[in-house]
Amino acid sequence: GLGENTCAKKSHEKYLIALKSSGLTYPEDKLIYGMQEPSAGTSTLAVQGFAGATGTLGQVDSSDEEDQDGSQGLGKRKRVKLSSGTKDQSIMDVLKHKSFLEELLFWTIKYEFPQKMVTFLLNMLPDQEYKVAFTKTFVQHYAFIMKTLKKSHESDTMSNRIVHISVQLFSNEELARQVTEECQLLDIMVTVLLYMMESCLIKSELQDEENSLHVVVNCGEALLKNNTYWPLVSDFINILSHQSVAKRFLEDHGLLVTWMNFVSFFQGGMNLNKRELNEHVEFESQTYYAAFAAELEACAQPMWGLLSHCKVRETQEYTRNVVRYCLEALQDWFDAINFVDEPAPNQVTFHLPLHRYYAMFLSKAVKCQELELDSVLPDQEMLMKLMIHPLQIQASLAEIHSNMWVRNGLQIKGQAMTYVQSHFFLLKVCASRLDPDYFISSVFERFKVVDLLTMASQHQNTVLDAEHERSMLEGALTFLVILLSLRLHLGMSDDEILRAEMVAQLCMNDRTHSSLLDLIHKHHIPENPNPKSGIIPGSYSFESVLSTVADFKAPVFEPGGSMQQGMYTPKAEVWDQEFDPVMVILRTVYRRDVQSAMDRYTAFLKQSGKFPGNPWPPYKKRTPLHPSYKGLMRLLHCKTLHIVLFTLLYKILMDHQNLSEHVLCMVLYLIELGLENSPEEESDEEAPVGGPERCHDSWFPGINLVSNMRHFINYVRVRVPETAPEVRRDSPASTSSDSLGSLQNSGTAQVFSLVAERRKKFQEIINRSSNEANQVVRPKTSSKWSTPGSAPQLTTAILEIKESILSLLIKLHHKLSGKQNSYYPPWLDDIEILIQPEIPKYSHGDGITAVERILLKSALQSRKNKRIIEEICRKVTPPVPPKKITAAEKKTLDKEERRQKARERQQKLLAEFASRQKSFMETAMDVDSPETDIPMEITTAEPQVSEAVYDCVICGQSGPSSEDRPTGLVVLLQASSVLGQCRDSVDPKKLPITEEEQIYPWDTCAAVHDVRLSLLQRYFKDSSCLLAVSIGWEGGVYVQTCGHTLHIDCHKSYMESLRNDQVLQGFSVDKGEFTCPLCRQFANSVLPCYPGTSMENNLWHRPSNKSIQDLIKEVEELQGRPGAFTSETNLSKEMESVMKDIKNTTQKKYRDYSKTPSSPDNDFLFMYSVARTNLELELIHRGGNLCSGGASTAWQKVLFDQLFHVLALHMRLYSIDSEYNPWRKLTQIEDMNHKMGLERLRNEEQLEVPILYHDVTSLLLIQILTMPHPLHKDHFTCIVKVLFTLLYTQALAALSVKCNEEDRSAWKHVGALKKNTCDAQKSYEVLLSFVISELSKGKLYHEEGNQECGMVSPVTWSPESMEQYLQDFCLPFLRITSLLQHHLFGEDLPSCQEEEEFSVLASCLGLLPTFYQTEHPFISASCLNWPVPAFDIISQWCFEINAFTERHAEQGKALLIQESRWKLPHLLQLPENYNTIFQYYHRKTCSVCTKVPKDPAVCLVCGTFVCLKGLCCKQQSYCECVLHSQNCGAGTGIFLLINASVIIIIRGHRFCLWGSVYLDAHGEEDRDLRRGKPLYICKERYKVLEQQWISHTFDHINKRWGPHYNGL
Repeated sequence: GLGENTCAKKSHEKYLIALKSSGLTYPEDKLIYGMQEPSAGTSTLAVQGFAGATGTLGQVDSSDEEDQDGSQGLGKRKRVKLSSGTKDQSIMDVLKHKSFLEELLFWTIKYEFPQKMVTFLLNMLPDQEYKVAFTKTFVQHYAFIMKTLKKSHESDTMSNRIVHISVQLFSNEELARQVTEECQLLDIMVTVLLYMMESCLIKSELQDEENSLHVVVNCGEALLKNNTYWPLVSDFINILSHQSVAKRFLEDHGLLVTWMNFVSFFQGGMNLNKRELNEHVEFESQTYYAAFAAELEACAQPMWGLLSHCKVRETQEYTRNVVRYCLEALQDWFDAINFVDEPAPNQVTFHLPLHRYYAMFLSKAVKCQELELDSVLPDQEMLMKLMIHPLQIQASLAEIHSNMWVRNGLQIKGQAMTYVQSHFFLLKVCASRLDPDYFISSVFERFKVVDLLTMASQHQNTVLDAEHERSMLEGALTFLVILLSLRLHLGMSDDEILRAEMVAQLCMNDRTHSSLLDLIHKHHIPENPNPKSGIIPGSYSFESVLSTVADFKAPVFEPGGSMQQGMYTPKAEVWDQEFDPVMVILRTVYRRDVQSAMDRYTAFLKQSGKFPGNPWPPYKKRTPLHPSYKGLMRLLHCKTLHIVLFTLLYKILMDHQNLSEHVLCMVLYLIELGLENSPEEESDEEAPVGGPERCHDSWFPGINLVSNMRHFINYVRVRVPETAPEVRRDSPASTSSDSLGSLQNSGTAQVFSLVAERRKKFQEIINRSSNEANQVVRPKTSSKWSTPGSAPQLTTAILEIKESILSLLIKLHHKLSGKQNSYYPPWLDDIEILIQPEIPKYSHGDGITAVERILLKSALQSRKNKRIIEEICRKVTPPVPPKKITAAEKKTLDKEERRQKARERQQKLLAEFASRQKSFMETAMDVDSPETDIPMEITTAEPQVSEAVYDCVICGQSGPSSEDRPTGLVVLLQASSVLGQCRDSVDPKKLPITEEEQIYPWDTCAAVHDVRLSLLQRYFKDSSCLLAVSIGWEGGVYVQTCGHTLHIDCHKSYMESLRNDQVLQGFSVDKGEFTCPLCRQFANSVLPCYPGTSMENNLWHRPSNKSIQDLIKEVEELQGRPGAFTSETNLSKEMESVMKDIKNTTQKKYRDYSKTPSSPDNDFLFMYSVARTNLELELIHRGGNLCSGGASTAWQKVLFDQLFHVLALHMRLYSIDSEYNPWRKLTQIEDMNHKMGLERLRNEEQLEVPILYHDVTSLLLIQILTMPHPLHKDHFTCIVKVLFTLLYTQALAALSVKCNEEDRSAWKHVGALKKNTCDAQKSYEVLLSFVISELSKGKLYHEEGNQECGMVSPVTWSPESMEQYLQDFCLPFLRITSLLQHHLFGEDLPSCQEEEEFSVLASCLGLLPTFYQTEHPFISASCLNWPVPAFDIISQWCFEINAFTERHAEQGKALLIQESRWKLPHLLQLPENYNTIFQYYHRKTCSVCTKVPKDPAVCLVCGTFVCLKGLCCKQQSYCECVLHSQNCGAGTGIFLLINASVIIIIRGHRFCLWGSVYLDAHGEEDRDLRRGKPLYICKERYKVLEQQWISHTFDHINKRWGPHYNGL
């Protein structure tokens, strides 16, 4: 056993060492915490063999206290340690382990909660006894947990694991109560939190830096910056949510004291801001995030938890306790910071949690517990102190918005925005209980505008720059208006508050449901203990209030393409009755929000015809005040306020500087508030003047606004600078000496006594609240903060005023309306007004209506006022004297005028440019309506040939395009596979959402064309194959333009300047990308304009009377002439370079189809296919047919013309060997010898493609592009007629293959009978029977015996269905040809019904004789114009087929049946509910790497499942999405990101987030599925996405593009 013993010893030693390093020693009771090194504690172990052994630990290094974060920026501020009087030391004391469970938990904590241990310990919780034991152990180790957490480097992970355990223990009320009773859980938690914060305390610098005894937490510490404290705080909040636990807390006085102590760590000096006065702060600290988070989480959230248990009358006692200890803590705080009566200047702190606690419990006490307010209020002196700091915050907010704190950087604005107006209620309480004169004068003093409130026209403000005066005065008045008019928490019910909040938010802007919830949440907090819970108090009432105040606007699109979400917008009656700008001002930090609300309000009034002009913020009648706060209204009836109002009215009337309409608006608002809330009875005889009121005698007799309004003020003494104009006046005549006498007796009777008044009141209040002798020693002012610098030379002047508030209002009315005597008392005409006044609760209008309303209200309230108003109106008022303008002022005025004119000129220029741009944008952006203005001036008025004139948008010159200075069209070239996505079925394919549903691409247009080409290449000569088809179904080049032109040399210098521009652009200049200099549309090339006539002139349009045979000869000759570039000119160089651009737009695999690489046939095929692609796409944009007719937009025609020129010039460089020219085969009958020659050849080499296998539309483009330009209309028609005969024959052949043997023999017979009738060549029956008999000579029909049903449709063919088949077969060709004709010759396309499209297009193309009148049904064969005898040429064509089918009957048949009826392309159809997509795809494995992707995505074009950004599927540095976008869309990909519900677009080397097509019930996106709401398809959005895909407008409509570096 010896070995075992030594083993055990060793492990015991290891254990002790570990224990030692854990810092698991705590100070003993007798030590003062933190002042000395902690002494050794002991840990008693109860491990198997060591039941009695005690390991004594040595000294533990206290470095963990110091090394935290001492150096970070705040290292110079020394940490403070407290002596611990209040804390229960035993909590932080020795851990004694008595059981295995305790030991286990100890090590679990020591190793920072390893996941497996956590799971193990939690798995046993269902056992009740274990649960209790474990909870007690957890509580016992709480202090140790805190220590470990503070030291941990992975505090985030550790925090989550702690909470993972604690939430399961403390959420159970029964268990929490038991542990609280048996283990002092509350004491432990509060003490541990206190200890935790103590490690990072610093001295507060608020108020009195040197002598302050207050300490606060340092937000720069890791503990606060990283939110390390949150698990402990969250546990505390959790247990306070249980009523039984919260009650214990609220009853325990010791705990409350400790907790208030904790809260005071966050009070006042935390993150103190000092205003920078000289230079900008070097380093903008971001600690304010930590400060706000700490106050919210550590102080406010536990407070809401406690408040939720104080809702009924029986809980009054708790409130009394909290308030009592809160006030004690506040008193201690005021003493600690040495606070007397003046806050330190240029300092502000937004964190006053003790004030917040006090205010919230007061509010609850009055609202829910029916406590008397006065029973929980302190004495006046304390109230005064309470008021100062919240008022300082209000003034500082105004300063921040007046840009007085700009040198503190942006972060101070950030703080002002983060600060929720949480101390307003406290200010209201203070205001309602303090002396009103004292309060009002304090306000103006704090806002630093006292000096401005003088009757004199000039003044000197010692504390404020002139530029800030106006906004600070506005701030002060606005603050008073908010204070006096809003009734939040002062008598409004919860639902009324909710409604007011909602209206305010909606009036600023339309809101989505979720943002409205968040915003209301933010302000409607006090009811809600946990703002993260997502449950709004009464969210039921949220919905019902929302439905009564707002209308839902479904998600729509703006033409610019930006996605709108579903929005709520205020109902008309809300604007009409409830819009409250005061509430808006309270709830926003941005002036622009207030402006936006006013603009929307103005728009509503104009629209509904309620008020045409520029309205003022409407006045709104308020809900009655709660009786406890009635004192608030005394502010409106105090002389100080009346003097201020009088002075401001006078200043506005006399046009003094620094006053604004906003000031007047607020002044009138305050007067109106005063009239609304006047004391009930108005004593008509003056009140006797009592002692302290004496100083105001010369101003107003009493304190009631109603009677003070009519009081005339004759003379005022003001202190003015010596330079002021008032000084030079003569002193008033001696007649007024009596009034002067009274004036001089009261020496301080001027407005300037505001400050003196406040100090005097302050002294009175102090003397009243305590009569001790030492009180007198308090300093009256703190001299150390008075502004340095010499005081200005002031002198006294006496002004003659002779006005009353009423007379000023009436004069103001004249001034605002600009007319003399504009005010006429309405009651003189209609006495009813006074008897039954109908004053609406809510009134719209501007300043004039506001003045009228006030005068009417004052007349209603007092007979004397009514009489005085009438008297004033009788005297004809002299006009307001114009100001004398000094030379200096004149100079500034002139300067202003010049500036104004310059500004107007600039505006005009900008407007002109904007309108030009707008008209261009409209033409450019409009994909749907072709009838827009023509941006290009193409003059077509004169019949004679005129050259096209182009405007260069860079240099602004106009002129034709020339060989040496060509003009070009701004174009965007992009590869497109949209055509290839057409299918032959009408219903779009569905996105697969089960394993069974898969999409196979074999039936797409691209796949079918691919198969056909490879089949031809197997059996026929390669060069001939490449003339028989078109390519470009996949990766075809589509060209589009915004219609603007520029000189090509101008463009080059523009590109050069873009290259040197360092600004980050959303496009790559090296790839030739740029934005149009005028309309900013994305582009990547310039298409040179061919010099020449503007429209192909009339002589080319005249029909000649040549026979078709002559025309055919002419066409052949013209094609024989080889084309060549005339000479090496700038134009030809540009033509070549644009051709290069076009080729490089698409990938090589989409250009090279020839078996011999780089054969010229490749280029030839590619070029005519570009023309084909653009025509086909235009056809799709028109909806797949030409029934709607109408012209293309002007720039589309110009674009096509120029594109055609470029292609034709290059095509004519390749001459087609006349031997092989298909034109011969179409128009000449060869002799039999030739046929015999063919027989011989057949055995030696590969054949050419038989003409019946050729694609007719391709032939058309080859014929036209190899002709010299401009083309003659006759030649065009001739080519079309010839090709139509071939097409018709192909249709007959295909029809014959489609039907069965009996049908064939029947038709053969019927046709043969009519063969000799006169118009046999135009009868489809005859022709069909001839085709069948010719083809029967070969083996084409032979194979069918063995597989009768192979290609045979079971349809029985009637003449009607056969006619329909033939028309359908020929229609695509007719459509493309008509479009081509429209572009080449500018003829309009007629509109028609779908069933007559064939005949209309045929006559339009000249296939039908114009006089063709039909009685009987239309027959397509009547369009045939055979250039040579029909039967000869048909038998010649069939001979080629028979020659081929000798060997390959199967393939021969397949090639004859061409599928030409493609339907429009569509994206995949998506399911209604997003959940179905999510459930299938987010678990689906990738087919390439067979893993479940981290970011799965699915292509909406073809349904392929891809890994977004997945490195597993990377190929040659391309990630899978980028690769797929190249293969599936030739560079354009549309992907739905499964885990985010959004769509991303990849276009070439750029990508953008498009938005989501799945919205929730309120029409909102849920990006990244954060809110987890059920999402439903928004069909309109999906339609828009599809439209942008088809019309290739992603680049123009979506603005936020970025490079993807192939990493998607």
